[in-house]
Amino acid sequence: MLDSNQLAIIRATVPLLESGGVALTTHFYNIMLSEYPEVRPLFNQAHQASGQQPRALANGVLTYARNIDRLQALQPLAAQIVNKHVSLQVLPEHYPIVGACLLRAIREVLGAEIATDEVIAAWAAAYQQLADLLIQAEKAVYDAAAQAPGGWRGARPFVVADKVQESQEITSFYLRPADGGAVLPYKAGQYLGLRLIVDGKEVRRNYSLSRFGTDGQYRISVKREPGGVASNFLHDRVQPGDTVDVFPPSGEFVLHESPRPLALISAGVGITPTLALLEDALRDGDRPIHFIHYARSGAVHAFGDYVDALAARHPRLRHFVCYEDPQGAARTPDAIGRATLDQLRQWLPDSTDLDAYFVGPKAFMSHIKKALATLGVPQAQSRYEFFGPADAL
Repeated sequence: MLDSNQLAIIRATVPLLESGGVALTTHFYNIMLSEYPEVRPLFNQAHQASGQQPRALANGVLTYARNIDRLQALQPLAAQIVNKHVSLQVLPEHYPIVGACLLRAIREVLGAEIATDEVIAAWAAAYQQLADLLIQAEKAVYDAAAQAPGGWRGARPFVVADKVQESQEITSFYLRPADGGAVLPYKAGQYLGLRLIVDGKEVRRNYSLSRFGTDGQYRISVKREPGGVASNFLHDRVQPGDTVDVFPPSGEFVLHESPRPLALISAGVGITPTLALLEDALRDGDRPIHFIHYARSGAVHAFGDYVDALAARHPRLRHFVCYEDPQGAARTPDAIGRATLDQLRQWLPDSTDLDAYFVGPKAFMSHIKKALATLGVPQAQSRYEFFGPADAL
């Protein structure tokens, strides 16, 4: 527990974090990833190169400092962090490494005149407070996964039972336990962590489960990313019969019980979690569902025929598709171009008292978030998921 002087010091550093947080976190990652190779597999180097990971961490550190004396406000961010950590198997022994590198970065970026021994001591206490909370929360999730039917702890070998190309960019992988045992049930919208060995180097990634229900196996659907180490390895080199290490499902982007109309809005590979959410929502009840998907073209649009078939069987499901480029598409899209406010006004349920879930590239999600707010959808009923580090919309 921080004392009153330490709390005051943390609050006083907020302006410094607002102006220089990204420089601090960039330096932090440079230190840690160069001096502690054992933690490199936990981080996507593409997110480092783009600056997305340092920005996300800077936002997290700033949010923590702003709320240092009201930690209950951090619950949504903490839940998101815990699930990402669990999916990649962040362990208690990793936290001292992070803490040492963070304190060193604070000292080196801010300088000795600002980052005095007193400031460093306050941030050491603040970091340890957060680390203890996260370690405890992550232990609870690890224990629950290990003790549940079909559950396990750490990496478990899974065999690629099938590999199906869904579009020019997206391929599905069906994964069955190599030991022939049961698999852990999961909630629609969650994701799996994978551990891969690519050219002798370990990489870890998480991928959304793209269907609901297991029948003894999991399905992930992976987009080939230009230059993507893991995605290109999966697309080009992993074949049926191969084995990959899998971590238990995790994630908070799940359906909340509600009688309200449901809108599932996605762009690109963002369709993978919304597809599982759709299947879950169709299992029972009678709430109207509006499934809205944006793709660059018909060639990269995955699962369109499958959603059409679901809509034919379920009158309460309405399916809308928009292509940036309609040339050569096997279907006629409902609109051409990108997401617009007028489009959403036409395609969403008549009442703005609805539950909206949306996933896609950051710019797309930022636009959808603003559009939903403009249309009058309550903020608490507008939910989204990041692929990769959580950033500010």
